[in-house]
Amino acid sequence: MKDLKEQLVEWRHYLHEHPESAFEEVNTAAFVAEKLREMGIEVETGVGKTGVVGTLKVGDGDRVIGLRADMDCICLQEAADLPYKSQTPNRMHACGHDGHTTTLLGAAKILSESKDFSGTVRFVFQPAEEPGHGSKAMMDDGFFERFPVDEMYGLHNMPQYPAGTIAVREGGIMASEDNFTIKIKGKGGHASAPDVVKDPLVTAAEIICALQTIVARNVTPTETAVVSCTEFETDGAHNAIPSNVVIRGDTRSFTPEVSKLIEERMGTICRHICEMNGAECEFTYTHEFAPTFNWKENVQYVIKAAKAVVGEDKVVENCAPLMSSEDFGRFIQEVPGCFVFLGNRRDGEEASPLHNSCFNYNDDILVTGAEFFAELVRERLPKV
Repeated sequence: MKDLKEQLVEWRHYLHEHPESAFEEVNTAAFVAEKLREMGIEVETGVGKTGVVGTLKVGDGDRVIGLRADMDCICLQEAADLPYKSQTPNRMHACGHDGHTTTLLGAAKILSESKDFSGTVRFVFQPAEEPGHGSKAMMDDGFFERFPVDEMYGLHNMPQYPAGTIAVREGGIMASEDNFTIKIKGKGGHASAPDVVKDPLVTAAEIICALQTIVARNVTPTETAVVSCTEFETDGAHNAIPSNVVIRGDTRSFTPEVSKLIEERMGTICRHICEMNGAECEFTYTHEFAPTFNWKENVQYVIKAAKAVVGEDKVVENCAPLMSSEDFGRFIQEVPGCFVFLGNRRDGEEASPLHNSCFNYNDDILVTGAEFFAELVRERLPKV
């Protein structure tokens, strides 16, 4: 019989070789469901399109703990020359979701064999984390009504921490992501006659600069926020001032209040600068990712379980928050929970960043993550 690490490495390499992007995780979901059923775990598929939920009840405990992993890859061509390199063009597990899925399968294997807890565990395999739509799809499909949980936990590998480190913090650990589009309509014309046009490029430049005042002069200095313009499109030419400009970008924050402030200030700035320059403005703002906000008591449960698995010296109890976003945040807006970082940087190596075409999950942390999840279940669902 294969030992746990050997089995998890085999599963992870298979998933890495066969990546599937958001809501396309049909083979991944089937693989997960098959492994869970082999463990004797009750399985429901097609939750939120391609999500999978496994349920394991042991003893007579009435509490329910949810453990979540994401399954989707990103649309990127893999550059690393691995024996288990992605076999699908423009698809790769560059964020480590193959490792997360395998880690949760590992926790399911440990707990289904040991049965050393009393209560119910939901193993939640979520689709479409990368675009931020998967948790909502599962909830819209009645996740909390069909699979009630009292608490939920999740993890993400992090290259900035040494392998095996578990890092956590109370409150905001990962930011929200809001997207915006600003469409400016002016009056184009010949580049030699700027006096007879209404130049949307100049208007757009003023808007881009003015948007930076929101963080500098409107957001409370003790709060954290980011406003980034990331795309700029025109219908002009080298000798023609355009009639239309489109600016796109995103914003990050940790509270609904700051998100609302940014949206309101952006709208006001865009409309007034366009009016000042005689241009028309169309402004849209959408909320893509909720902030991931850890509950105070659940952080303490995580710390206790983490110390039991990796030792006190490898637990960071008040790590720095990240301005990147994570779709898990929506789940713990509904129920108490906590999200943690699991370090994956190998000793003596420079870590490859997430979403890099050469990223490869560290197999040495698969068992660590699985044992952490299992210990957390034992901590929260102890045998009487």
